[in-house]
Amino acid sequence: MTIRAAKFTPEVMLSAPRRSAGIPNSDGSKILYSVSTYSFDEHSKKSEIRMLDVESQQTSLITDSPLARSPTWLGDDSILLLVSTDEGETHVVVGETGDANKWDIVGEIPGPVGDLKIKQIDNDTFAFAVSGKATPDGELFNPEKAKKPLTSGRLYKKMFVRHWDHYVDENRNAIWLGRLTKTDGKFKLSELKNALKGTGLECPIQPFGGGDHFDISSTGFIFTAKDPDLDPAMHTKTNIYFSTASSFWAGDDGIQSIPTPQKIDIVGFEGASTSPVFSPNGKQAAFLSMKTDGYESDKNQLFIIPDTRTPNWVIHALASANGKGAWDRSPSSIIWTPDSTSMYLVAEDNGRICLFAYRFELKPKPDLPLMILKGGSISDVTPLKEGDLFISSSSFIDNSLYSLLPVHNTVPGHVFSLPDGIKSASTTTKYISSQTKNGGMFGLSRKQIDEIHWPGAAKGTKIHAWVVKPSFFDSKKKYPLAYLIHGGPQNSWVNGWSTRWNPAVFAEQGYIVIAPNPTGSTSYGQSFTDAIQGQWGGLPYEDLVLGFEWITANLTYVDTNLAVGLGASYGGYMMNWIQGHPLGRKFKALVTHDGVFSMTGQMASEELYFPFHDIGGTLASSPAAWAKWDPSRFTANWSTPHLIIHSELDYRLTMAEGLAAFHTLQTRGVESQFLTFPDENHWVLKPENSLLWHEVVLDWINGFVGLEKYTEARKRALEAERESMQ
Repeated sequence: MTIRAAKFTPEVMLSAPRRSAGIPNSDGSKILYSVSTYSFDEHSKKSEIRMLDVESQQTSLITDSPLARSPTWLGDDSILLLVSTDEGETHVVVGETGDANKWDIVGEIPGPVGDLKIKQIDNDTFAFAVSGKATPDGELFNPEKAKKPLTSGRLYKKMFVRHWDHYVDENRNAIWLGRLTKTDGKFKLSELKNALKGTGLECPIQPFGGGDHFDISSTGFIFTAKDPDLDPAMHTKTNIYFSTASSFWAGDDGIQSIPTPQKIDIVGFEGASTSPVFSPNGKQAAFLSMKTDGYESDKNQLFIIPDTRTPNWVIHALASANGKGAWDRSPSSIIWTPDSTSMYLVAEDNGRICLFAYRFELKPKPDLPLMILKGGSISDVTPLKEGDLFISSSSFIDNSLYSLLPVHNTVPGHVFSLPDGIKSASTTTKYISSQTKNGGMFGLSRKQIDEIHWPGAAKGTKIHAWVVKPSFFDSKKKYPLAYLIHGGPQNSWVNGWSTRWNPAVFAEQGYIVIAPNPTGSTSYGQSFTDAIQGQWGGLPYEDLVLGFEWITANLTYVDTNLAVGLGASYGGYMMNWIQGHPLGRKFKALVTHDGVFSMTGQMASEELYFPFHDIGGTLASSPAAWAKWDPSRFTANWSTPHLIIHSELDYRLTMAEGLAAFHTLQTRGVESQFLTFPDENHWVLKPENSLLWHEVVLDWINGFVGLEKYTEARKRALEAERESMQ
């Protein structure tokens, strides 16, 4: 980390090194990681793979090739990398930790692959799995060598036509399996086989599926895939499939044959199944599944295959009579303990991403998972050989933290071993490394973060909100309000790092940032999340109105007469909804990023199951429900200055939504601006585009609340710096 900033600005955030989750060796003494840094002076990105020696806290360069990725340990002394070539192929290379300049090419894969997984079978044999696109005949697709079509036309006879940010073509994701063997000290990778060839199945599932969609063990592999008999635009149902054999990885030159994947049936669960993972000994497996088809934010519930020799023997852990599950949290990932007896679950809880411990036992009233680490936002958990946990996480003020959770003392009355002195659902980690020195490199600190609650619109609910203050906060002064509304709507503001919507960037401009989690938000129980259905402009809007009133009455350091509102996706919908309703008159300015203007525009989206579920039917069957929460019905009230942002490659909420909102504002004579990016999707990801996004947004809102425009302040600072150097 070479950046030390007196003030946290968009340039500082976007040019700061971005470090991946850490990859520890077996005892956690050495940590592999990838890191990328963007330079606005050189307009280029630098990528490195490095290794941290935990004891000395020194890092060493493994490679600075921008083509290298997926660092993986082979034992404790060898490192494997995937390296792209100019011809679109992938080289598999192996090197020793003590000789980072010497790499052996141990395999050549004829196309681009990723999501690498390796499982040691014996001392000299490793199972090898990657994902990559397959052509219709099952061969690995290489876009650099593919024959170019003579026409740009595409004919579709079913949905999807396009998905997220690309038009769907005939190639599909597949899992490629092989065997890595070591003979006379040299590694060699066998030819890879398409494990899904001829099945009609696709894994990982687009657009965001990755290594969490499949796993390998000493006896086979397990994965999730969309149900091939259902239209993917209308259904969320995915199935778990299992392929196993006692000699799965055997063969003279690689895998002899791959058994046809077997579908795992789960009675009563028709939604998405994800996160399949084997126990370390390969004798058990676990996965997550949702009950309701068409609802992508249903609760994940835990299922266990207690004996992989009989994969259709599936146990619903933490079951309840009503089918909703005994544990009112929705885990996102499963990590087995090294002894294969228990597991850890990562799940959101009250605006944080936390870690829970769980041991399945067949008894009438099983113990619920126990919180053992309260986030922040935990992004990755790796058990070490002695059972301790290596944790990668972030927070509002720290973009990358590595820590160790010792696991060696038993909590009375619970089956799990936990750190000394722990008697409740919180614990202390051992610090390993912070990319930003706990935010200090950015001039940020934990004292800037606070939390508030207010009574919600629905009886008995309380709305939780994060408060982020400037580093120069003075309780005796008043600051303008930046009211940030999250997307989803089944989502939440969690105490984690973001380079797209970072509350600290707004706070350091001089705002009190309040980021509420209204009705529909995740991490507060499934009933609270489900309550958004049929209520898009109802309960959440009322929660936000009540919050604005509560802030005005209770936070003396917030000047709600100088308030701005900002939101993206559903948050953008809410900005458009607020613009047409009384709360809109409370703001000096609004910002909508990729928001909904007209509900009927949702019919141009790709995943139609989403509006059909949330609104309560199709446009044809429920036209009144679609019209009820349509922001375009209230454009006669639009009068607050409004910045609209929408990008060309956003196929989830199409470009027409942003243009329609901007044109409405312009024809009404409302002060407004429109920012668009032809090469961005639902998110703005390219550093130069992101910097422009921040410049435009901050200039827009600052100009309405009496703060200096961001670009003017930056220009003044640069001129002062030049003068001081003369």
